[in-house]
Amino acid sequence: MRFADRREAGRRLARELAPLRGRNVVVLGLPRGGVPVAAEVATALGAPLDVAVVRKLGLPAQPELAMGAIAEDGARVLNDQVVGGARVNEDALDGVEARERAELDRRSLAYRGERPRVSVVDRTVVVVDDGIATGATARAACRSARTRGAARVVLAVPVAPTDWERRIGGEADELVCPEVVDDFLAVGQFYADFAQTTDEEVVELLRRGSARAVEIPAGGVTLPGELTLPAEATGVVLFAHGSGSGRHSPRNTFVAEALAQAGLGTLLFDLLTEGEAADRANVFDIGLLAERLGHATDWVREHGAPHDGLRIGYFGASTGAAAALWAAADPASPVGAVVSRGGRPDLADRRLSEVRCPTLLIVGGNDERVLELNRAAEQSLQGPHELTVIPGATHLFPEPGALSEVTALARDWFLTHLGPRP
Repeated sequence: MRFADRREAGRRLARELAPLRGRNVVVLGLPRGGVPVAAEVATALGAPLDVAVVRKLGLPAQPELAMGAIAEDGARVLNDQVVGGARVNEDALDGVEARERAELDRRSLAYRGERPRVSVVDRTVVVVDDGIATGATARAACRSARTRGAARVVLAVPVAPTDWERRIGGEADELVCPEVVDDFLAVGQFYADFAQTTDEEVVELLRRGSARAVEIPAGGVTLPGELTLPAEATGVVLFAHGSGSGRHSPRNTFVAEALAQAGLGTLLFDLLTEGEAADRANVFDIGLLAERLGHATDWVREHGAPHDGLRIGYFGASTGAAAALWAAADPASPVGAVVSRGGRPDLADRRLSEVRCPTLLIVGGNDERVLELNRAAEQSLQGPHELTVIPGATHLFPEPGALSEVTALARDWFLTHLGPRP
């Protein structure tokens, strides 16, 4: 069988792994070519995606021939037959490893930035590559996952030679491969498109893969969303978008990524279906939007496993801020903090006086009409609250540095009020 590209191979592999859905899985892709395959698997399993950064140890005289591989956390595997046959001494081996270790560290930083690795402790780890050749890098990745505390390690590849189980040895608890072939020369021969995956593509796939697509039932309709839950999250922030916006809002996505990097969960979702959003009356129906936010809150609390007792926050923009405050005013609401970005709290009307959770109102200094409305609404808030004005900023905070300042304020507010309970 020939795969059109790595994405198709990933979808094919995901079908083999379907029984793992809902089993507390983490998917680790081997960069670079294994990450596009792993991204499809992670999406199908509804699992977080991360990289298992590995480097081949090539023979000093023949760098293209692997004598072993290294991974993060100091994991190393060697092919004793190759090392012995080439008479590689310990000093030469250490020299090769030192060079590759430096490159491994560089790539780890390039791929993840400041984002911490996804925790694998007591979870099923699915290590994914685009195929198996020598098996050295896959073995190192499996060994690394086990060192980090994985409960079970599954190695999954779209294609491999018939002796691949022998090559992997006992490094994985389970091996999954839909295409095991006799006439195996190289992984690339089984792909119509085997173009090299770039570092930039890996970074983008990781950014998208940290969120999983979800569907939220809400009073007879289903709302699409993207849920991100860092392993150690104690709180999750639901985003209520403003009029004419949705879960793909670049401004809210920017804020959500910063919250996730700080260890907070996020849910970006559409408050209205496409058909409903076409009716402007729905866009300004604050009661309806608040009801949808309540449905999403119930869904997160029910589906937040393995996170118990997640604390809830709302981040609202424009009319979405009014919906967030309306929903937070419900006496039964579990919300622990609200942040309004350029919001219209005045549209929450009489419900403002019933909001008891800590509330932060952020407004641009040059957004004069909205600033006036926020100052008036502030007088109605009875719970802990602050109004912060960003000098020189207008309604959408497009000015250099303005949105970053909003993000830092929101992050600190949520970390203060949604952090671990004393």
